[in-house]
Amino acid sequence: MPKQGLQSLLVFSLYISSLILAATTTTSNLPQQFKEAPEFYNSPNCPSIINNHETETEDDDSNNNNDEDIISICSEEAVHVAMTLDATYLRGSMAAILSVLHHSFCPQNIIFHFITSAASSASASANASSLLRATVSASFPYLKFQIYPFSDSIVAGLISTSIRSALDCPLNYARSYLANILPLCVRKVVYLDSDVVLVDDIAKLAATPLGGDAVLAAPEYCEANFTAYFTPGFWSNPSLSLTFANRNACYFNTGVMVIDLDRWRAGDYTTKIEAWMELQKRMRIYDLGSLPPFLLVFAGNIVPVDHRWNQHGLGGDNFRGLCRNLHPGPVSLLHWSGKGKPWARLDASRPCPLDALWAPYDLLKPPFSLDS
Repeated sequence: MPKQGLQSLLVFSLYISSLILAATTTTSNLPQQFKEAPEFYNSPNCPSIINNHETETEDDDSNNNNDEDIISICSEEAVHVAMTLDATYLRGSMAAILSVLHHSFCPQNIIFHFITSAASSASASANASSLLRATVSASFPYLKFQIYPFSDSIVAGLISTSIRSALDCPLNYARSYLANILPLCVRKVVYLDSDVVLVDDIAKLAATPLGGDAVLAAPEYCEANFTAYFTPGFWSNPSLSLTFANRNACYFNTGVMVIDLDRWRAGDYTTKIEAWMELQKRMRIYDLGSLPPFLLVFAGNIVPVDHRWNQHGLGGDNFRGLCRNLHPGPVSLLHWSGKGKPWARLDASRPCPLDALWAPYDLLKPPFSLDS
C-alpha cells in the first residue's frame, strides 16, 4: 500500500478510536436510568397526615419536594424513614423505596428523609443533590421526601480504616447524626440501609414501643460472638472492657433501627459515639466501621425487635460475599449486608438464590432500552 494510503488509514483509525473513546466516556458518566414505579394509594382507613403545626424547616436548605410536604412533615401520623442516598448504592435505594411503598397499608403517609454527601464546593453539591432529587422524583413522582446534605468534614477526622473500604465512606456515619440533621418535629424515625427489601408494612416496625427510657430498637443477636467485634487490646484493658459491665450486651445490626430522636437529642448520643471514634484514632479497639461505636453506646440497652425485621447477612461476609440462606423463622425485611450486593451479582450472572427475591424491585432500565 502506498505511503499516503497508510497515513490516511492511520488517521481514519485514530479518528474512529477517538469516537469510540468519547462514546464510552460519555456513557460511563451518564447517571443510571430508572423506570417509573406505579403509584400507591392509602387504604380508606388511613389517617390524614395533614396537620396545623407550623413546619420547623422553613429556613433550612433541604428543599422540600412540594408544598404538601411542608404541611405534613410534622404530623404525628406520618411514618418517617431515613436513608442515605448516593450514586454507588442508588440502585439498591430505589429498590428499597419501592418495596416500602408496595407493602405499606398507608404508603401516602410515609415521608422519606434522604441524606446525601455534600461535595467540597457548594455548586458541585447542589448539582449532585439536584440529580439525585430528579432521579427519585422521576421514578416516584408522588413520593414525599426531603434531601439533606451531610458534610464529609464532620467525620473525616474521626474515621479509622476498617476491614472493608466501603465501610469507611463518611456517608456511612450519617446515621449517627440523624438527630442533628432531621427537623426537630421529627421525633421518631426508622433508619434503613440501602441494601434492604421489605415484604411487610413498615408502619408495624415504626410502631415498635420504646417504653422506659430506651433510645432505639433493633433485632438483637445474642448468639453472635460479641467479643469478636472488638480487638484483644480492648478486652485486655479493664477500663475499656468494663464498659459492658452490668449490661447484657448483644450484637445488633445498625442497618435497621427505630430511633427516638427526642431521647437521642436529650442524651446527646452523637457526642458519646464521637468520643469512642476519637479513642479509636488513638488506640485501635475495633476493626469495623460505624457499627462498634453504636454497640459501645447502646448494646444491652435497646428494645429487641423480632428477627423477622432484619434477615441480615444475605450479602455474605465482609471478605468474599458468599451466598447465605435465610435465618429460621418468618421474614418481614431482607438485608444484603456484607460484601455481596444482589444487583452486582445479578449483573455478573452469578446470583445467589435469594437474589431472586430482590430482583422484582429493581427499577433499573436495561441498557439501550427504548421508552414507549
